[in-house]
Amino acid sequence: MRHLRGFVDRALIPTFVAALATSGTVTTSASAQLEPPDSPIPSVFFGLHIHRGGGVPWPVVRFGTWRLWDANVVWPWLEPTKGDWHFQSLDALVALAEQHHVEILLPLGRSPTWASARPADPPAWVPGCAAEPRNIEDWRTYVRTVGTRYKGRVHYYEIWNEPNARNFYTGTVEVMVNLVRIASQELREVDSSNQVISPSAVADVGIPWLEEFLRKGGGQYIDIIGFHLYVGSQTPEAMIPLIAKVRGVMAQYRVRDKPLWNTEAGWPIENHIKEASAPAPLPEALTDGDASAYVARAYILNWAAGVSRFYWYAWDNKLTGLTEANGVTPKRPAYAYAEVENWLVGAQMTSCAVDDRKIWIAHLTREKGYEGWILWDPNGQTVFRIPADWAVRTLRDLEGNQRILAAAEEVQIGPSPVLLERAAH
Repeated sequence: MRHLRGFVDRALIPTFVAALATSGTVTTSASAQLEPPDSPIPSVFFGLHIHRGGGVPWPVVRFGTWRLWDANVVWPWLEPTKGDWHFQSLDALVALAEQHHVEILLPLGRSPTWASARPADPPAWVPGCAAEPRNIEDWRTYVRTVGTRYKGRVHYYEIWNEPNARNFYTGTVEVMVNLVRIASQELREVDSSNQVISPSAVADVGIPWLEEFLRKGGGQYIDIIGFHLYVGSQTPEAMIPLIAKVRGVMAQYRVRDKPLWNTEAGWPIENHIKEASAPAPLPEALTDGDASAYVARAYILNWAAGVSRFYWYAWDNKLTGLTEANGVTPKRPAYAYAEVENWLVGAQMTSCAVDDRKIWIAHLTREKGYEGWILWDPNGQTVFRIPADWAVRTLRDLEGNQRILAAAEEVQIGPSPVLLERAAH
């Protein structure tokens, strides 16, 4: 998505979000059974975007990785005129990440006007930035200069952003494959441990772009498949078939063993503090309660469906943010993000499925005999009798509340996930 000094009105919402909001093109099965990875959930599964990294307080939630998109640190800001480099902002953000022990995912792309193959092309905020560079050597120099400057400090580089959206990329797939090839070559020559993430196509309409990119050889130059798993106004469960489509394309072109990262997704969330910088409210914006449930379910389901990292868009975005538009005051969904991170990180998810009553159940294990079951019903409230053999003793909700359970107690299950826990020995 686009953010340039903050969203200010509805006109700046990317067209794909508005289109998907009513598309109804993605549905999920009532009998889904997912196969989660057989490894513990790492802290870097939880990622964020922070637009105003040095200008707002550091997030109050734990997260392992930060994608520096919409932070004004891609090519037009780093080299606004040929050979005139401006690294102050990016230096500061990399240092800030190191201070907080957070990994950086650094996107590379967007041609400066002087380097653009079509300098008069829209979008208007940086003329020509959606076009590929006119001279491939300028691209090579940009990638090599950035990779060299942050050698040993930044290891993950994503090429471009949403190339299937014309407001971000107006070139051909063949040209993008070549840009990725050169970037991969330069980054690995600088540091063999660098990892390259594919250009992240967006939403269901991005599947054909990914297919063409892989069909034309792009898969050989990347280490990780990136995708933006936006599903418009649909629920997080709609991500499941979209992930399956992405994985199907990966399997078709023999890159199924590469990690899949959701490098951007989110939903509009209502603001409560009225101020001059706050955009007009969106009718489709989620309430605090719905947004909290969506955040948790999205993270649970992404991991269960085989996504290795998920970067929420964004901490301080004025429409989809986990804070108010001021970038300072956390909303309730921010605390839901923190709570589900606490539930998941370090645990192994052994199963995640929806039963015949349409209740989702994800099973977690940890060392020393700990077991947990996360339950929710996306369609409404349901009474659930806890199986006696689960032997659970506590129930936790997304607001951090905890209560002791009686044996074989009946509990109310709704759209907001709850965690039932059996204590470790």
